[in-house]
Amino acid sequence: MPNQEEYSEQLYPEDELLLQVKRSIAEHHMPEVSIAPGYGRLLTLLARVSGAADILEIGALGGYSGICLCRGMAAGGGLTSLELKPEYASLAERHLTQAGFGEAVEYRIGPALQSLERLEAEGRRFDFFFIDADKENYPNYLEYAIRMGRTGALIAGDNIFLRGRTLNPEKNGPAVQAMRRFNEMIAGDPRLESTLLPAFDGLALARVK
Repeated sequence: MPNQEEYSEQLYPEDELLLQVKRSIAEHHMPEVSIAPGYGRLLTLLARVSGAADILEIGALGGYSGICLCRGMAAGGGLTSLELKPEYASLAERHLTQAGFGEAVEYRIGPALQSLERLEAEGRRFDFFFIDADKENYPNYLEYAIRMGRTGALIAGDNIFLRGRTLNPEKNGPAVQAMRRFNEMIAGDPRLESTLLPAFDGLALARVK
């Protein structure tokens, strides 16, 4: 008998473009940690219904989530993608170009906190944030998103359960502690309206008031 995630995925035809992206990620020996297909569709839906024109992605990997975000992005909008590794950004750029969004994406290479500091200094503001990078900096990324988000901006953070480690009191490494702090911030910060979705590896969603 399928579990809930398997059942839901059976209702949707496989997305050949996104499957190609996942195969390419594996062929390049990159971490196979793209967002779950169901949450990828959710990113597209949220971007579309919110009318997001300026989107910030923290962690490009191979471009899977970038494609999902751009599919829902408002016409004429743009995606700013932060990626530590140049080779990851290069592959993501190739995939976004294949998907027809190459000219809509700006890549910033290097540590995300440095890129965020520069973006904030430039006065950049965004309608949608997707956080899916190094877990120890999730609380810092969230604080930047709140400050740089326009009123009503959406924030999504992936992998909030860390494959069960967040829930395990015997696990207390730096990434686990940071993720617990991130989840507590999402749930309790008065500047946000939020919820946590428990499917797959968990997704935090928030709206900037």
